[in-house]
Amino acid sequence: MKASQDSLTTALDAPPYRWRTRNPGRALSNALHRFEERVMALMSAGGHSHTRRSHVNLTRHLDLEGTRITELARRAAMTNAAMTELIDQCVLLGLVERVADPSDKRVRIVRFTPGGLAWLDAFGEAVALAQQEMAQAIGDDSLARLLDDLGRYAGQPDPGARQAG
Repeated sequence: MKASQDSLTTALDAPPYRWRTRNPGRALSNALHRFEERVMALMSAGGHSHTRRSHVNLTRHLDLEGTRITELARRAAMTNAAMTELIDQCVLLGLVERVADPSDKRVRIVRFTPGGLAWLDAFGEAVALAQQEMAQAIGDDSLARLLDDLGRYAGQPDPGARQAG
């Protein structure tokens, strides 16, 4: 059985099936997983072991002045119910709070608590360190080019990005 599995794996890695393991989506997914795992390990080492990658999915979409739950769910491509559950977890962790929207008292917005802002600062430091480590692995120019190119591809070029030339 092992020999037939090996030959099947080899066949799937050869053309025409190599695209399954060698494509931008797979490479981006693998790189994202590695990067986020490193950031979370740094956060844990810094005393923030209570947060998970799922919590980052909320905080990465949360504006500093606060964001409506429906907008958070839209940005994260989640249902309102799933986002509400994530918000409940982050409320219990002291990262965010729900407050009345000044423009419509019937609506709630989610915003960072002071503790959440401190967590966000620590998260930023962990991201910066993980990014430095990535630059060491692939080179500063490659990382800068990668960020520029992916931003352009996503339709969100960095306004501070270096100019080609």
